[in-house]
Amino acid sequence: MENQDYQITEEELQRYRERGYNEDLLPKSLSKRMMGKLNYFTLWMGSVHNIPNYTAVGGFLFLGLSPINIMLALIISALAVALFMTFNGRAGSKYGIPFAIHLRSTYGDVGAKLPGFLRGCVAAIAWFGLQNYTGSLALLILIGKIWPGFLTLGGDTVILGISVPGLIAFTLFWVVNMLIGFGGGKILNKFTAILSPLIYIVFGGMAIWAIGAVGGLGPILSYDVAGAAHNISPVFVYLMIINSVLAVWAAPGASVSDFTQNAKSTKDQTIGQTASFLVGYGIFAFSSVVILIGGSIRYGIQEWNILNIVDRWDNSFAIIVAMLVFLLTTVSTNATGNIIPAAYQLCALFPKKIDYKKGVLLASVISFLIMPWKLMENAASIFIFLNTIGAVLGPVAGVMIANYYFVQKQKIDLNQLYMDPKADNSQNSYKGLNKPAYVATIVALVICLSGNFIPALKIISDISWISGFVSAFVLYLLLRKFFDKK
Repeated sequence: MENQDYQITEEELQRYRERGYNEDLLPKSLSKRMMGKLNYFTLWMGSVHNIPNYTAVGGFLFLGLSPINIMLALIISALAVALFMTFNGRAGSKYGIPFAIHLRSTYGDVGAKLPGFLRGCVAAIAWFGLQNYTGSLALLILIGKIWPGFLTLGGDTVILGISVPGLIAFTLFWVVNMLIGFGGGKILNKFTAILSPLIYIVFGGMAIWAIGAVGGLGPILSYDVAGAAHNISPVFVYLMIINSVLAVWAAPGASVSDFTQNAKSTKDQTIGQTASFLVGYGIFAFSSVVILIGGSIRYGIQEWNILNIVDRWDNSFAIIVAMLVFLLTTVSTNATGNIIPAAYQLCALFPKKIDYKKGVLLASVISFLIMPWKLMENAASIFIFLNTIGAVLGPVAGVMIANYYFVQKQKIDLNQLYMDPKADNSQNSYKGLNKPAYVATIVALVICLSGNFIPALKIISDISWISGFVSAFVLYLLLRKFFDKK
C-alpha cells in the first residue's frame, strides 16, 4: 500500500555515504522519486514490440494452437508477467533500493555475486547481443532499399558465419546501442516519449494492411499452419507460451527494482506496470498474429520472421518507415532491459575497477564476441535461447520473491543492509552468504537444465522459467525451515 513506503531521511543517506556507498547504490528518498502511474504505463509498452518477440510468436504458430488461442495465451502471459514485475518490484518501490541491494538483502553481501553475475553478465549480455543482431537485420534491409549495391559487398565471403554486409550492419547498430547505453536513463526517457505513439501508429497500420491484404479477419483466424505440431497437449502449449513470454522478461523482471526504486509509491508502480503489460500485450497479441499470418497468406509462404514480410512490400517508403520503427524499438528495449542493467551490475560486482561507462563498454564487447547471429538461425533456436534464459533466471526470481514475502515479511533493515565495513557485522543477517538461497538456486538451475541431457525430463526444460521459479521457491522455504531449526 502507498502509506507503507519507507521514507528514508537525509541523515541516513549521509551515514551510508560515509560508509563508502556511491550514489548509484543508495536508496531513493520519496521526495526524489519521479515516476508515477503514467510513467510505468509507458515504460514497457514500446518494449513489447521488438523483433525477437515477433519471432517468438512465429514459433508459437507451429505449436498447434489456433490463432485465437495464441492471442489468448499471450494475454494470459501478460498477466503473469505483470504479477511477476509488480511483486518483485515491491522491495524497490517500498524502500527505494536498486537491484544490486535487493539481491544483497536476499543472498547476502557475498552471496549476491552469483545471481548478479547470472542476470548482469549472462542474461543481459546475451539478450543485448541478440537484440543487436535482430536490429541489424532491419538495418540491413533499410540500407539495401536505399543502396542496393550494399547487399553485394564482399560477394559470397562469410566471416564467422555472417556475410560482409551483415557484419557491417551489425557493427553499426552495435555502436549505436552502445552510445545510447553511455547516455543512460536520461537519454532513454526522452527517446521513449517520442517512440511510444509512433510504435502504435506503425504496427496498427501493419495490422490493417494484413487484414485488407487477405480480405478480412476470417482467413487469418481460420488459418492452419502446415507442419504444426498437433500431438502436444493444448494445456502444455499454453504453458510453453507463458513460459517463453516470462523468459523474455526474466532479466528485466529480476532487476525490476532498478526501475521501481524511482516510483512515487508502490501503488503507482503496481497500477502502471499492470496496465502497461495488459494493454501492450493485448495490442501485440492481435497485431503479431494478424501481421504474420496475413503476410504468409498474402505472399503464399509460411514466414516466422516479420522482417521478411515487410521486405516483400511494394512500397519502399513504407518499408523504410517500418524498419526505422523496428530499429528504434530495438534500441529502446536493449537499453531498458539489457545494457543499462548489465553496466550497473558490473559496477556492483567490481566497484573498485568498473564504473558505469566501463560497464557499458565491457558488456558491449562481450556481446559482440559471442556471435549472437547464431541465436536466430531458425524458428526453433529462439525457443532454445528463451528456455536457457528462463533456466538461468527463473530460480533467482523464485528465491527473491520467497525471501521477501515469506521470510522477511516485506521488512528490510536498511541500516544493516547498508552495513558499515568497519563495524562488527558478525550478527548482521545480510552478511556473508545465505546458504539456503544459494543451494535452492543451484539445485533449481540443475533441475531446469536436466531435460537437455535426460530425455525423460525434457518437459521440465520446455517450461524452464516456470519449473525453475517453482522449484527454487519451494526448495528455499523448505531449506530455510531446516537451517533455522538447526
